[in-house]
Amino acid sequence: MEIRRVGRYAWRYAWAALAVGGVVMLLAWSYDAVQESQGSFIALLQNVVLAGITYYLLFFLVLLIVRFGMLILYSFMDHLESLYKERGKEKVFYREDSSLPMVSLIVPAYNEGPVIQAAMRSLLALDYPNYEIIVVDDGSTDDTYEKAMVVAGETTTLEVRVITKRNGGKADALNTGIALARGEFVLNMDGDTKLSPNTLRVCIRHFENSKVGAVAGNVKVLNRENILTRIQALEYVEGLAMARKAQSFGRVVNIIPGPLGMFRKSVLQQVGGYDRDTFAEDCDLTLKLLMRGWHIEYEPTAIAWVETPSSLLDLLQQRYRWTRGILQATNKHSRALWQPRKAGINCYILWYMLFEGVMWPFSNLLGNLFFAFVGLQYGLATLLFYWWMQLTLLDVVAAAYCVVIEEEEPALIFYAIMFRIFYINIIDVSKVFATIDEWRGQAMTWGKLEREGKL
Repeated sequence: MEIRRVGRYAWRYAWAALAVGGVVMLLAWSYDAVQESQGSFIALLQNVVLAGITYYLLFFLVLLIVRFGMLILYSFMDHLESLYKERGKEKVFYREDSSLPMVSLIVPAYNEGPVIQAAMRSLLALDYPNYEIIVVDDGSTDDTYEKAMVVAGETTTLEVRVITKRNGGKADALNTGIALARGEFVLNMDGDTKLSPNTLRVCIRHFENSKVGAVAGNVKVLNRENILTRIQALEYVEGLAMARKAQSFGRVVNIIPGPLGMFRKSVLQQVGGYDRDTFAEDCDLTLKLLMRGWHIEYEPTAIAWVETPSSLLDLLQQRYRWTRGILQATNKHSRALWQPRKAGINCYILWYMLFEGVMWPFSNLLGNLFFAFVGLQYGLATLLFYWWMQLTLLDVVAAAYCVVIEEEEPALIFYAIMFRIFYINIIDVSKVFATIDEWRGQAMTWGKLEREGKL
């Protein structure tokens, strides 16, 4: 298809431009450092450090602009491709209800008492004729099991099984559900999630392509009740949905979100299900599928509404765990980092994950500290303002684009400014500490997020 050919050329030219830009900046850095040293070793050292940081941050900014541009380009191409299919030219999916395959919905739950009933009732309302629900109570110490049994008794037309087991972690609960599933396809979700009624119908059609092993859903914030949760709503739309839509253009979504992912059961069995050696079992499983050559697509109209942290401490704990889990999953598949020919696109996927998880937070904090120092030391405070302004402009442009594509609340664009001024800096501190602790091998626990029952 012509759209895909344009995408491939755009990717190649972007990396070529970055390589040329990096060489030019390195030569300029070396020249400036020597010219400005004036023969003094101390002056040379100081100029080398300042020039080095300056050019590194310039390179990072260029890389960030290319990243935003490529994500917008590829996500828009995926959007155009979706419209093309919807017009009927490539529209292939199960047409008759009688031919729709069975789907098993697996809901792992640990102390989800405040939200489990709302989550299960959203499943009872799904527009799909052939599915079952399996709730796996992972040794909860609250009333999760009792509340789940109440909802299970509310239907006589749908099979709802509630299983209780000793606590073994989310990965173990999901594997238990997969083993019990009778469906040809499996949809895994979180116990604090509500699914849109169309979820199964719009996801199942992707599996007409025999190369597709899984489909990622669109996660949105439900509890938009304060500044923190509204900024997270924007973050999910801009930082997660846009990236998955762009990755879906190449069939290489790198993280199938825990709240909504549909899989071929045979593929899950092929890769051994979920592993328990990371704190990001969804990311680890996604990488295992990609490494086996399976395609992973994104379905923006399959929506999972989730309850996000409404307090800063809970948010930081969540992002700390996410960062360490992603680093653990990346480390498990690190061989592909150094084998571009053998690993193919998976090599670039891993480098992209490291860029977002390590380089981006570190560079953002370094830029703020560096320009604050230069401003105080040399009276160039406007540099810090321009640094923030450039990044904020990128955020606003991306936010506006995503709000239009996702048909979201226009008011979310305003939060892009607050996102840049304070939110991202706090999150980046958490990510940097998580990276350091993971490198040091610091022990950690899962850190269960307390539900507030906002579903």
